[in-house]
Amino acid sequence: MRAVMISCLLPLMVCCCNSNTNSGCSGMPLIFNFGDSNSDTGGFSAGTGLEADYPYGRAFFHTPTGRASDGRLVIDFLCEHLDTKYLSPYLDSLEPDFTNGVNFAICGACTLPKYIPFNLNIQILQFKRFYKRYSNGVRNLFAKEDFKNALYALDIGQNDLSGSFGAMSYDQVIERIPSFISEIKDAMWAIYEVGGRNFWVHNTGPLGCLPRELAIRSKKLSGIDFDEYGCIKSMNEGAKNFNTKLKHLCEELRSQMDNSTIVYVDTYSIKYDVIANSTSYGFRNPLMACCGYGGGPYNFDSDDDISCLTGGYDTVCEQETPYISWDGTHYTQAANAIFASKILSTHYSSPPLHFNFFCNNASMLANSNTPSMSLR
Repeated sequence: MRAVMISCLLPLMVCCCNSNTNSGCSGMPLIFNFGDSNSDTGGFSAGTGLEADYPYGRAFFHTPTGRASDGRLVIDFLCEHLDTKYLSPYLDSLEPDFTNGVNFAICGACTLPKYIPFNLNIQILQFKRFYKRYSNGVRNLFAKEDFKNALYALDIGQNDLSGSFGAMSYDQVIERIPSFISEIKDAMWAIYEVGGRNFWVHNTGPLGCLPRELAIRSKKLSGIDFDEYGCIKSMNEGAKNFNTKLKHLCEELRSQMDNSTIVYVDTYSIKYDVIANSTSYGFRNPLMACCGYGGGPYNFDSDDDISCLTGGYDTVCEQETPYISWDGTHYTQAANAIFASKILSTHYSSPPLHFNFFCNNASMLANSNTPSMSLR
């Protein structure tokens, strides 16, 4: 019955992403995206030559595309909402199409260390190089005004937290979080200094609910370390601490970056709600990977070398079976569709602007009459 429910629900979610009458842009939308595997549309594969095999991509593309999912990511659904093409990775040398923007996000990216490829600072350096080449209308692609009117999306921090929790105590992780936020601040200022004015910032999700984290750490934990849904409380508290500081950063920068619009999106609440109320959304086994090794409870082996991503899986759910987690770390297309629909609702955004605010003439006019300090 739940499988039938999700098979009916997913088309509705995709429809919501595509057909909103407020979704259109006055011209070609231009998006520059920075982040990790949550929004990498093939950059890691293009940069390293390494690519996960099928069943990655099975739900939509029917072949691996470099996305860490069985299908589309949230960024793909957001692009569909604007009736624009999916973003090409910056590192893609095989006929990339940058007419609607560039995706600098890379699987595994962190904010720190600063100069390790392809962490956030390197992505910003790549963007600066792209800007220098194209900001004067090279190949008649972009003008400086286009960069000013573009949207700059950021979704990063999950790998910083996961890596820190793997090597440090909870208190030590909390002490490191300001350094992660500082890197995001530097990145946003670097974009602003070359003319970027529109920012779309996702916070990080409930790390303690990911099957990978649960499989690796659960044997060392006791019952009191888990919340009522089976997630690791300390990891989720760390994620919420990161998110609080990220929200404060966005509030701070609104008062400092003249004529800017900075939208902070609470994806943590969106994802946790879907996990906590999984049956209401038609999902089963919310803490179990669809593609993995070992079966229940998490279908993820504590040895990272044996996983869906490395081709070492022994269990893959049926394609019509509704799961939230794809491979233990990343989400399924079905889950991403619901996440995107909730993001587009504006209920989780501060300020509650529609995703097309940067490319719709009416929205742009309204925003130009609103002081940036008031957009909180």
